[in-house]
Amino acid sequence: MPYFETRDDVRLAYEDYGTGRPIVFVASWALGADMWEYQVPFFVEQGYRCVLVDRRGHGRSDRPATGYDLDTLADDLADLIDLLDLREITVVGHSAGGGEVARYLQRHGEDRIAKVALVAATLPYLERTEDNPEGVPEEVCEATVQALRDDRPAWFANRAQGFFATHLGNEVSPALIDITLRQCLSATPMGTIGLWRSAYHTDHRPSLRKITVPTLIVHGAADQSAPVALTGRRTAQLIRHAVYKEYPTGGHGLFVTHKDDLNNDLLELAEQ
Repeated sequence: MPYFETRDDVRLAYEDYGTGRPIVFVASWALGADMWEYQVPFFVEQGYRCVLVDRRGHGRSDRPATGYDLDTLADDLADLIDLLDLREITVVGHSAGGGEVARYLQRHGEDRIAKVALVAATLPYLERTEDNPEGVPEEVCEATVQALRDDRPAWFANRAQGFFATHLGNEVSPALIDITLRQCLSATPMGTIGLWRSAYHTDHRPSLRKITVPTLIVHGAADQSAPVALTGRRTAQLIRHAVYKEYPTGGHGLFVTHKDDLNNDLLELAEQ
């Protein structure tokens, strides 16, 4: 397991598989590199190089008290990309990882990025404000923070079935649900809450309008974590020439339940 140090001396774990054109996978809120187990082998077999990172406070990385804002996390991603000198990257971000990707593009530009995939991303802007009346009220955000502080394991466990939209016939074993919960709980409480708040308060609308590279947006119509009308459909309206794909039975965990469809759609993007 290799590690690297960020510009503020935080030690982060990353994984690097295969050769060929690079795909960088950016994990969901509360999850780490392990979430991509159904994507990485597929793309390595297709001749791609797959790079993954455990963001600070997640997985096997250092657990600092600070740095869970999207600016810092985007800079962490930039440090890894620069260290490995990756170019012509297809970058894939899930959920809050999509926010990290958008923030990376805003802060570091598209010089190293060839294509972008935003999967069930919590974009473009979640906070309810005067110019974003469809957003989520702040009291809802803070109620979630309080619930995480009161009983974090119960909060995740109570949402597992909805995460995978099993009520629509998506088959997910109890063992797989259990390991996903364990992965979520391996993130620090500080990191979990810090990233939750940052994802909620960050307005990505200006930066999304500036994306010029080919972009794929994938979202589940049954996503309870990032409702599609608030996120995926609005994001597709902001990015010029984006390809938008909506999975009718997809929940937030479509990287598991719809892995074959997702892999094929990501492959189509990467091979453009």
